[in-house]
Amino acid sequence: MQPEEVPAELPEGSVLLDVREANEWEAGHAPQAVHLPMSELVQRLDEIPEADQIYVICRSGGRSAKVTAYLNANGWDAVNVERGMNGWAAINRPMVADDGEPYVL
Repeated sequence: MQPEEVPAELPEGSVLLDVREANEWEAGHAPQAVHLPMSELVQRLDEIPEADQIYVICRSGGRSAKVTAYLNANGWDAVNVERGMNGWAAINRPMVADDGEPYVL
């Protein structure tokens, strides 16, 4: 799925899961995203919100593709957001940062 295909307003029962590391998240992320770094995923699976659909995003699509495959193999309905936050920013989708102007790290 391309970034422009992710609904601007996530439907009820959907989650945008950002699997980048903390420094990447702090630099800039989608306002409605839930942060769960790929490096901590297995230990924190119980923190994934219950959802009918999980959109998984990282910086460029590589990590999110791996997480998507893992989640789908373990009972979730997940879809990879190809091109990740690079693609998200390129089409001017909303972003926020923990401090200052948001950017993709």
